[in-house]
Amino acid sequence: MSSYIIEGGRRLEGEVEVSGSKNASLPILAATILNKGNTKLYNVPNIHDTKITQEILKYLGCKIKKNNGKIEINSKKITKREIPEQLMRQMRSTVILAGAILGRFKEVTFSYPGDCDIWWIHRTNIR
Repeated sequence: MSSYIIEGGRRLEGEVEVSGSKNASLPILAATILNKGNTKLYNVPNIHDTKITQEILKYLGCKIKKNNGKIEINSKKITKREIPEQLMRQMRSTVILAGAILGRFKEVTFSYPGDCDIWWIHRTNIR
């Protein structure tokens, strides 16, 4: 196993900006459905998967405001319980939203997630 040995008489100090994580952001974005109010998120990466997730949240009825790397999501007025196929198929991880919708409304309708052959049920309606 390799290791680093740091020698020196100087104290290390300073700041490091850590970029946001897609794998953390997607479940957090989905969880805003359960909040039934305002959620403020910082440092969400501006990538395809987070953009699609935000589009789905808007479709469901969320209001989204973006400002200087901050995203504010208001999920109070969500009324829809289905994820449209055209958005669902744009990424595999859209299925993560189904659990949050199911938790809030006790039902959800969704199709195959994108790029995923293991989903062999064409249209799933869970209650």
